[in-house]
Amino acid sequence: MASDLPHTAADLNTVARFLAAPDLTALTPAAVAEQGHAAPADLLVLLGNAVLATLDAVAAGMRAGVAERLLIAGGRGHSTRYLRAAVRADPRYDGLPLDDRAEAEILRGLLARWHGLDPRSILVETQSTNCGANAEQTRALLRERGLRPADVLLMQDPTMQRRTWASFRRVWGDERPPHFHNAPPFVPTVEADGDALVFAEPDRAGLWPMERFVSLVMGEIPRLRNDEDGYGPAGRGYIAAVDIPPAVEAAYDRLLGPFGDRVRTPG
Repeated sequence: MASDLPHTAADLNTVARFLAAPDLTALTPAAVAEQGHAAPADLLVLLGNAVLATLDAVAAGMRAGVAERLLIAGGRGHSTRYLRAAVRADPRYDGLPLDDRAEAEILRGLLARWHGLDPRSILVETQSTNCGANAEQTRALLRERGLRPADVLLMQDPTMQRRTWASFRRVWGDERPPHFHNAPPFVPTVEADGDALVFAEPDRAGLWPMERFVSLVMGEIPRLRNDEDGYGPAGRGYIAAVDIPPAVEAAYDRLLGPFGDRVRTPG
């Protein structure tokens, strides 16, 4: 496969950029204003994930005044063990208790202890166990607090960003929804290095092992499809309909050659 690696990397980048769905050029008030909405935004929602670069982005964004409030959503789900492993592997975060703590509690602890954010100002939702439940529990918590944000920034593991956005749109589908803006911490990019794929920016905090990154990317397109097997309204109804561009579908089809065995079955 070595001779095809540059093309494989290009196809992975095509799909990964679609999944990251970057609306904002940066997590700043100016970038929010570029979207045609008032800055700061009313709310930044950080979804539980194991990509620790989200913490750096959120901390810098909140210090810059990107949003009035921060909410972290995440209980215990399939990413929890990866988050705990990523924290243990990061020399910056030594000493935070991790066992028996929800993802939102871990992330709030890291933001408070090592990034200087006031934990009393951070709302946390600790019951959700998947992407759809993140949106449902976030909405319930906001209603409980009497909060009706008009502009909401969403930050998630970039491979799950578009599905997160589609989940929030479905949950708010029966009323006038906020303006949801995708704010992934970065758009992952890979490149060929000899006979291996590597990240173009390997020094980012908490990046996935390459095998896991490929598995996540390969599992998302079947989930996003609006067919009987996908998560859209024509299938399982977990997300709002997502239009997948032909170029993305073509890139994904080519990736099935080398990575067809990495596809995570929608569950």
